Amino acid sequence: MDMVYFVRLARRNLVFILLSLVLAVTAALVVAAKTPPKYEATITMLVSGHDKEGSLATALQSGALSQQRVQSYANLLTSRRVVGRFVPAEEVRQVQSGIRAEAIPMTMLLRATLADHDPRRAARLVNALGRTFSEVIGEIERPTPNTPSAVRITVVDQAEPPTTPVSPRPLVNLVVAVLLALLITASWIVLRDHLDSTVKSSEALQDITNSPTLGIIGYERDARRTPLILRDGSKSSRSEAFRSLRTNLQFIGVDWTPRSLVVTSCLQNEGKSSIATNLALTFAQAGWRVILVDGDLRRPTIPEYLGIEGSSALTDVLINRVELADAIQTWGEPSMSVLPSGRIPPNPSELLGSQNMRKVIAELVAQYDIVIIDAPPLLPVTDAATLAAICDDVLLVARYGRTRRESLVRAGELLSSINARVVGTVLNFAPRKSSQLYGYGYGYGPKTETETEVKTPANV
Repeated sequence: MDMVYFVRLARRNLVFILLSLVLAVTAALVVAAKTPPKYEATITMLVSGHDKEGSLATALQSGALSQQRVQSYANLLTSRRVVGRFVPAEEVRQVQSGIRAEAIPMTMLLRATLADHDPRRAARLVNALGRTFSEVIGEIERPTPNTPSAVRITVVDQAEPPTTPVSPRPLVNLVVAVLLALLITASWIVLRDHLDSTVKSSEALQDITNSPTLGIIGYERDARRTPLILRDGSKSSRSEAFRSLRTNLQFIGVDWTPRSLVVTSCLQNEGKSSIATNLALTFAQAGWRVILVDGDLRRPTIPEYLGIEGSSALTDVLINRVELADAIQTWGEPSMSVLPSGRIPPNPSELLGSQNMRKVIAELVAQYDIVIIDAPPLLPVTDAATLAAICDDVLLVARYGRTRRESLVRAGELLSSINARVVGTVLNFAPRKSSQLYGYGYGYGPKTETETEVKTPANV
């Protein structure tokens, strides 16, 4: 993983990152507004030994003894014996939790800090703590009741009521909240990306299927409402993507072009029907004699896209109720032949694998330059595999961010087991901002001006 990977990942999840930052800032401001202010008052005390003889050696010994005991005294500052002398019994635990004592290293100084929501009360309590602690140490360090204490506690600095609270600190809370939000969001995005097994690039699609990516169809909001490229303008990026797909299919072989092409996907809702329909339209626009066959005998969608009625259709032809020529309809300008699926039969797999279906495909291949068959998804039912076994090639459609790698692997194994030829793949619903949508060739490299001319049926 390099910096480019993280930048692209951040761009794809920019909305999520901004939302997490807004939530973090809001939470930090709410916490700061709801938290009552807290003030700290501090006193400093000197721990010294009592020198009753007045000699230098005795003074040094007393000083060394005092320095050793400072750390122990810091722990005694928060004891119940000390705190209980200047506050009521019911407040002892609360005051104890607000006291912080520390011994200043390499000195005989002891610092005590007390936090409270009232600055005046904080100063009053910590000053009382210093006086009380001096009295308690005097009692503890006295050898006998009639002898003076061996250690003396002197308050060096009396506490003054603080003017500024130590908490809440809105700016610090804001910075910490933003950093935590960025850390958690970045960790989640990277983890989700590593656990995400969906296809999000033409390179990944090509590596998984071992087939070239012949086209990348960009996502457009109006694609569901107007799926046909004739209705979204002939110069739109979507129309150009289908023209590129048509060109790549023409140049897939040097002296060979698919005559019967099955368009399918791993699962439903991946856009195979719209791709089959628009691909047929682009071939018709190029002057090809093309027929679009609705081979989905379970959930046909071609009649809905084209607005046609299929009373006499493929199902009737397969059961010998209607002649093939009578079931074919002509649609649009330039004209394109369409063979609807017709009524939904109880045994679609058997009909599609029958000898009658082989005869229908053979007759269509003899009459047209290319036969495009919209087949059901591969994994839920066997219809697409049945059609792939009796046709020249298969065009496998994958949906950006939805089709999973394991589904593509399973689809590839299924097609390989019946010796079906996958001519290539199409990545559908790719984001328009993706750099994959720019340029031309889609995996074949730049073509010369002569190569990119539309090849008509006459010179195929």
